Amino acid sequence: LKKVLEVYEARLTKFKYLAGDYLSLADLNHVSTTLCLGATPHASLFDAYPHVKAWWTDLLAKPSVQKVAA
Repeated sequence: LKKVLEVYEARLTKFKYLAGDYLSLADLNHVSTTLCLGATPHASLFDAYPHVKAWWTDLLAKPSVQKVAA
């Protein structure tokens, strides 16, 4: 998991979203998995990856993602 987060962190230092500067399926594909991860003790892993954490916070603020999370 840390290896994947390192790759995402590197990508998100250059772009707002995983596939570039616009929200895409690449980001939305991670919503359900990341929501589940957030409910585990491993959720604190995001703290070590500020760009990943900002990306996830941005996604969580979107009404469509909030509906999925409800």
